[in-house]
Amino acid sequence: MGDRYASFAHSGLGRTLVRRLGLPDPPQLNRYQPGDPLVSGPVLLGGAPGGRVGEVVGKLLSAAGVELVDPDHRPAPGSAGSAGRPPLHAALVFDATGITDSAGLRALYDFFHPYLGTLYPSGRVLVLGAPPEPAAGGVAAATAQRALEGFLRSLAKELRRGATGQLVQVAPGAERNLESTLRFLLSARSAYVSGQVLQVASGPVAPVPADWDRPLANRTALVTGAARGIGAATAEVLARDGAQVICLDLPGAGDALAQVANQVGGAALQLDLTTPDAPRRLAEHLEGRYGRLDILVHNAGITRDRTLAKLDTSGWDAVLGLNLSAIERTTETLLGTDLIPEGGRLVGVSSVSGIAGNRGQTNYATAKAGVIGLMQALAPELERRGITANAVAPGFIETPMTDRMPKVPREVARRMNSLAQAGQPVDVAETISWLASPGSAGMTGQVVRVCGQSIVGS
Repeated sequence: MGDRYASFAHSGLGRTLVRRLGLPDPPQLNRYQPGDPLVSGPVLLGGAPGGRVGEVVGKLLSAAGVELVDPDHRPAPGSAGSAGRPPLHAALVFDATGITDSAGLRALYDFFHPYLGTLYPSGRVLVLGAPPEPAAGGVAAATAQRALEGFLRSLAKELRRGATGQLVQVAPGAERNLESTLRFLLSARSAYVSGQVLQVASGPVAPVPADWDRPLANRTALVTGAARGIGAATAEVLARDGAQVICLDLPGAGDALAQVANQVGGAALQLDLTTPDAPRRLAEHLEGRYGRLDILVHNAGITRDRTLAKLDTSGWDAVLGLNLSAIERTTETLLGTDLIPEGGRLVGVSSVSGIAGNRGQTNYATAKAGVIGLMQALAPELERRGITANAVAPGFIETPMTDRMPKVPREVARRMNSLAQAGQPVDVAETISWLASPGSAGMTGQVVRVCGQSIVGS
């Protein structure tokens, strides 16, 4: 079911009524299409004195063919550009790693205040900071760096016309692992990701893909719950980005699963992951057919929504069994058999419900919070093996599952974010593909919310 309100709001009459009545105004988001450039126009790059990542970012973007402009050499926004218009920008990027005390936070105002009005529709705002750790730069520096979170989350709520904003905390030495994250957050691939605070860790230098349009070439990926919705979109995007995809789902979804697998040029595997021998059977199949598994995406899940007082034991056990316990057992088996090599990527699909909770979803939220806990607990252990583990937490995404919601709650849920609309399955898939990239070695133990900056829980 489509978003009829958004379609109406984009019509001539709808735009008039939205403005006059102050109704939610969902912008038309620019989503990635193969062949699109990294950004659609010039990027304004600035920074506080003493910053350590701005120069690296400038070199990376220049090498990617991005036109960079410097605020010191850019006409003031009030001055006339071509045809009497002020110069516009596809992105505003600010290196805040040099801010070491609260007085230095004024640099944020000085950079962003004059130029926010120059953002393209679906533009990007990116603040690059440091992890707020007193041991690294003292109490004053940690205080100032922590303050960046409040600044960015609030600024992202003020952006209009589909623009998004993020804060990336770059650990000392992690500048060399920044490119994959920079490319994702500045591009149209991150259309429904906003208001997020992410960390890029130092460590071994991430390999640079030979082709950034196909960063997953020569990698084998398994996507569970691949017959429909987010799973099907994930299989499609991973295949588009070069991966050989194994699509897994229940035997009862065999026809739909085969259709997805054929569409992406992958393989279909019918298996009920909740059965006791499923992890062993899966491991044997992967070892015999492929020899290794580079990317493991835990997406399979169900809902059985009831308030706890009305929820029977089968509703609890079914949701926890598939959405969490099966993930634990499968991951343990595949890691234990060394099928996932150095450079492997684990991605667990959680939910904003697992962060903020949701009435009638004690079972679902428990399981989805557990997925986050599993990925974060595995991350430091797997780091020694060169494997990353991350979670994505979708908000309200247009899927067959959300189509079954009652009309009023569904409409309210669509508007409860800074972009005033639901996301699409491809938005989650693009985020998973970024985390699965060889270039994302610095991203581990992270929870990335794909929710349009949900008003609740983000």
